[in-house]
Amino acid sequence: MSIRRLLVLLLIAAIVARSSPAEPTPATALLVLSKQDHTLAIVDPANLRVVARVSVGEDPHEVIASEDGRTAYVSNYGFGQFHTITMIDLIGQKQIGTIDLGALRGPHGLDFVGGKLWFTAEAAKSIGSYDPASGKVDRIIGIGQNRTHMVHVFPDSKRIVTTNVNSATVTVLDKTEGAAGAPMGPPPGMVPPPVGAQGGPRRMPGPPGGDWNETVIPVGKGSEGFDVSPDGKEAWTANAGDGTVSVIDLTALRVTDTIKANVPGANRLKFTADGKLALVSLLGSPELVVIDTATHTVIKRLPIGHGAAGILMEPGGKRAFVACTPDSYVAVIDLQTLTMVGKIDAGGNPDGLAWAVRR
Repeated sequence: MSIRRLLVLLLIAAIVARSSPAEPTPATALLVLSKQDHTLAIVDPANLRVVARVSVGEDPHEVIASEDGRTAYVSNYGFGQFHTITMIDLIGQKQIGTIDLGALRGPHGLDFVGGKLWFTAEAAKSIGSYDPASGKVDRIIGIGQNRTHMVHVFPDSKRIVTTNVNSATVTVLDKTEGAAGAPMGPPPGMVPPPVGAQGGPRRMPGPPGGDWNETVIPVGKGSEGFDVSPDGKEAWTANAGDGTVSVIDLTALRVTDTIKANVPGANRLKFTADGKLALVSLLGSPELVVIDTATHTVIKRLPIGHGAAGILMEPGGKRAFVACTPDSYVAVIDLQTLTMVGKIDAGGNPDGLAWAVRR
């Protein structure tokens, strides 16, 4: 073999090696954002090893995966300065573009339901949805509250819950009946339009895709991290300002209990898969707080580091993953023994966590 041919083959091999993932993304992957490194770590939950790191742009805060587990979306927050969401090909382990939200600045909380990416836009006091099929933002809903931070969309996309940090409120949106919403009559005081062909007064159709009824529920100060119970009947909100947890009845749409959990600086709250426990992370505290949901009492304060942010439950319900931001590792929690059983080095200042389950 000539030297020239050998050099060509070596060059081709180098290009292939550079373009192909060194280790494939597992079918069930743990996604971890590093705010310091501006990367998304793809982690194999079986051995807690990082298989790839992908650049995600400035100030990444939250991450969510598409329903088929092939694409990840990362909000570039910037406390209202930025207006993009970065898209990641999880199979190819590479960035594939950004979604420019324009005036919808400060994207933060994310959810992916019904084929749509839902997001909050803090600086616009709104939430919206992005349709990957059309490549367009197809819905914007004004919340009118300060710092609409996190969002949860119900599986049928007919109910949405948000937390509004600086307004100390939770917003519940319920979709109105009918594909196009309730018909809209003329403004008050206006003469009704002429009678239509069918013998009745003409009425303007509602907004395309339906309208939403909004209920604003006052909760504690600094309402940020929250979760909806597995049965969909309650929403629990951790209030960083006063160290309490608000329990909201989602049928009555009101607070039914305020738990004095002593969680100042609370960042996230998540239910276990069986709904029996709620875990609360605190940004400036070494403890992960565990609350019994039946008795509304704190049953454990588990030392995990010097502060924590994102919390994620394993699909099988055996473990929880907690981003210990000041310590630059993700703590692995055994939910049977409520002990820390491992750490993942996924980059500096980890925060947002998500699962990508390939279908």
